[in-house]
Amino acid sequence: MTVSDAIPLEAFYDLTQITDLAISPEGDRVAFVATEYEQEADEAVSSLFVVPADGSREPHRLTAVDGASSPTWSPSGDRLAFLADRETDVERRIGRREREGSEDDVDDSTEGDENGDDGPDQQVWSFDLARGGDARQVTDREEGVSAFDWGPEGDRLVIAARDPTEDERAYLEEVRDGGPIETTRLQHKVDGTGWTDDVTTYLFVVDYDSGETARLDDAFGGGAFQDIAGMEPRWGPTGRIAFTSCRLERPDDTLVRDLYTIAPDGSDLRRLTDGDRQCSRPSWREDGTLGFVVRDSENWCRPAEVHYHDGEESRSLTANLDRTVAYWGTVEWVGDAAYTLVGDEGRTRLVRAELDGTVERVFDAQGEDRAIQGFDVAADGETASVLFSHPSDGLDVHAVAVDDLDLTADESPASLRRLSAVNADLIDSHSMPAVRRVEWESDGWTLEGIVYSDPDLDLDLEDGPHPLVVAIHGGPISYDESEFSFDHAALTSRGYVVFRPNYRGGISRGREFAEVLKGRWGTAEVDDIVAGVESLVDRGWVDPDRVFGYGFSYGGIAQGYLVTQTDLFAAAAPEHGIYDLRAEFGTSDSHNWMEADFGLPWEDPETFDEGSAILEADGIDTPLLVMAGDEDWRCPPTQSEQLYVAARKQGVDAKLVVYPDEHHDIGDPDRAIHRLEQLLEWYETHDPGREEAADA
Repeated sequence: MTVSDAIPLEAFYDLTQITDLAISPEGDRVAFVATEYEQEADEAVSSLFVVPADGSREPHRLTAVDGASSPTWSPSGDRLAFLADRETDVERRIGRREREGSEDDVDDSTEGDENGDDGPDQQVWSFDLARGGDARQVTDREEGVSAFDWGPEGDRLVIAARDPTEDERAYLEEVRDGGPIETTRLQHKVDGTGWTDDVTTYLFVVDYDSGETARLDDAFGGGAFQDIAGMEPRWGPTGRIAFTSCRLERPDDTLVRDLYTIAPDGSDLRRLTDGDRQCSRPSWREDGTLGFVVRDSENWCRPAEVHYHDGEESRSLTANLDRTVAYWGTVEWVGDAAYTLVGDEGRTRLVRAELDGTVERVFDAQGEDRAIQGFDVAADGETASVLFSHPSDGLDVHAVAVDDLDLTADESPASLRRLSAVNADLIDSHSMPAVRRVEWESDGWTLEGIVYSDPDLDLDLEDGPHPLVVAIHGGPISYDESEFSFDHAALTSRGYVVFRPNYRGGISRGREFAEVLKGRWGTAEVDDIVAGVESLVDRGWVDPDRVFGYGFSYGGIAQGYLVTQTDLFAAAAPEHGIYDLRAEFGTSDSHNWMEADFGLPWEDPETFDEGSAILEADGIDTPLLVMAGDEDWRCPPTQSEQLYVAARKQGVDAKLVVYPDEHHDIGDPDRAIHRLEQLLEWYETHDPGREEAADA
């Protein structure tokens, strides 16, 4: 493998990512959001597409203006609403002038959001697919709209929107003008949102035609992560509206979210859960009963479960499975069965849960090497849309008959159709990775992981060993599976083997497997990752002297432990991590998570110290490329500064890269490319194999 075969990093601009899958009520069309990257403007562009479910034509781009999310079909399927932060449409601007008399009176409050960013706030827009034409603006909320759903007749919507009082509005204006931040909230910041305030989010019912809006005073949000979780309004077939909120005495001091329902006129509020669980993703059955996802609010090692509320009480439908509902898993009803996605042995797969508690794994046609990253069932229960991710085949929308979900792996469903090929040019032009699963032993456990390599590289032949990059997943309540990734292609096309280990502490093997790491960071995962690398060395695939690391969040945290406890890496790149648990407490948005795992630093200082890699910094001799987001409130940049200074103080080669205005990820394409450039340069600089080749 030569450098001339390497995929150019600028090809990142050719990448397309698909999100937000939604199938029409009759199952004849699928809407999805595709994010593309514009090189000249250096920005991500999200567009709304629709494609026939029979695959009779290519996807059609509906939005010509950047910005689209949360596509939602009207009950009749003739309209498609979505969220977007577009400029106020012409009809509303003209209407304001007629009502208010002059241009000077036009309300320009949508010219900036609560964080002081320029541009309009997110509103609900809708396409009339029967009539055609551009999208129509449905809402015009001063603070934007965070979520919505259609009413059962399609003539009204329920929306979730912030509604500041006069005093709160004055404060927000002062902050936007550069005034001081003032807060009395325990949850004083949230990653991706910034500093929190006391503005309440309410549900409103909006008339689709007139825009007339009524606030439901008893339907208000609350909770530590209200800005992330949202109220998730869902308008049921019998007329009631479901939503989530936290109404406990100290809502910022818990991860609890209860499930509520309310009548659309704002009367008859009911709380369906007991204030001891984190409830999300409500989903109505046709008879007016509810399914939803439940997570333990204090122990995330317990698998998230699908619950069912029959009108009197709720019960778990998946408790016997001991597998967690996946990050993008929803509850999709087909008769008496609830379909959802779960993490299972390092793979996201589909299960069907019956009302009697029977759970069955289905859709074996998925195969071993495809991840499901989205699933939606049409209202008629006959057709489903699936978002498949495959390392060499891309990330694309598919459709399949629900009846075919029961076919075995040997029976290829005739109804399974691929509806998009958004990365075809990228895949055809460059080498995409081959993938295989591997197993190894560690501390009595049989573990598994994913290995990616260039397709022209036969690992089993005696042409190795090869340089290895260990890519460590975050969480740690997460897992890795075979998926399409530009990062993987960039590395494997340059001759690296990429290893993604599913270490203990992950959540795809059940509660016992996850709880091994609860409150004991820097223990089992270190042993598991080292053992996994050693197993690849024993196979003759990789060179033990040419092992490198990277990973975000807990992937960065784990590298902190690895470089202070082992000499595994020739060079490491901990990204957006935590290395001093005491200093992290209160400076991030994660105080509830940290307390659940470690207690409180003034009550359990030893526990916090045992999990702080920085206290063993004298063991660092690995060159470190430390990366951080300047506005990362999940893993604050000061954590990365500590690790960087500790390494430099001891004369260890280290570099600190901080991305301004970035949160707990890397957003802009130029920064994604810069990150890959930095990783590759760091590995090459500290690769003893390259040094030996140069000496020769």
